[in-house]
Amino acid sequence: MSRQPLLFTPGPLSTSLTVKEAMLKDMGSRDFAFINAVKDIRSGLLRLAHVSKEEGYECVIIQGSGTFGVESVISSVIGEKDKLLVLANGAYGERIAKMAKIHRLNHEVLRFDEDTIVAPEAVEKFLSANKDITHVACIHSETTTGLFNPVEAVGEVCKKYGAVYIVDAMSSFGGVVMDMAALHIDFLVSSSNKCIEGVPGFAFALCKRASLEKAKGQARSLSLDLYDQWAGLEASGQFRFTPPTLSIMAFQQAMQELALEGGVAAREQRYKTNKKILDEGMRRLGFKQYLQPEIQGHIITSFLYPDSPNFRFDEFYRKLNDRGFVIYPGKLSKADAFRIGNIGQIFPDDVKALLEAITEVMKEFEI
Repeated sequence: MSRQPLLFTPGPLSTSLTVKEAMLKDMGSRDFAFINAVKDIRSGLLRLAHVSKEEGYECVIIQGSGTFGVESVISSVIGEKDKLLVLANGAYGERIAKMAKIHRLNHEVLRFDEDTIVAPEAVEKFLSANKDITHVACIHSETTTGLFNPVEAVGEVCKKYGAVYIVDAMSSFGGVVMDMAALHIDFLVSSSNKCIEGVPGFAFALCKRASLEKAKGQARSLSLDLYDQWAGLEASGQFRFTPPTLSIMAFQQAMQELALEGGVAAREQRYKTNKKILDEGMRRLGFKQYLQPEIQGHIITSFLYPDSPNFRFDEFYRKLNDRGFVIYPGKLSKADAFRIGNIGQIFPDDVKALLEAITEVMKEFEI
């Protein structure tokens, strides 16, 4: 196989050649080009969320994967006298619950089935009966299944009850138009290797400054101290510890390419087109989706295993991988499924090529 494999996953994703090339020049952490890149990225990410520093919002970059960013927020902003409500309907909501347990946070978990969305009315009922809840954490795109939780409606409930609203928008930010202020989000977390189409290396938290300032001195981790990380970036433009220099430079290029594509709205439309082509093609091949269409997002799709003894996922995965197409195993608790992502530097013709490869493999399986 001579060409680069295409990653039909939720991240890391396929990236452009020019994003990769941005990492070819060694970069010191105190170089002017690097410091300016950090500054540009921080302000640019706020613009993508339709907010700004002048409106009272801040961007904090945290070294590590997206989970590092979520844990930085969770372990920093929940004070000793606070209480967190975690809304969980998949593996990533459960991961936040695990963080809360490890950090010994006062918390509750409101669980929903993984094939249903978080119900705003259930959240309101819980908050009405539990006046001590101060913070609420919700996943936007729950990558376990591919559903989109109704973050806007949940945000309205949080506003009504005065709860600080934390949203894990890991696999959706940059691929979905989101107005952070309109959604009443206090902390939005995502990472470099998702819909903005950079490479792994860092996460970022977009924060309402008034809520961020309350985190001063209450972090439960040195390296994940969200407030101190922000204070360091504000004071000198420097990271407290070794920054992911090349990932930052690649991300700066990725943000320029996002703008050239037409911004988040244009990228969202490309991803939706990818999903439409994928869904129609997989349906023709006899595959059934795990979720009902009305709750699905366009980031990743879960497909049930075919009802045939000839289907063996490991072999299916390998045969597609040999053809240059990388898909994703399932993560469901009550069904056998696999997942195909619609995001990254992939286009409608790439999806059609994947469908041709799946057709070939299914013929080999005699299904």
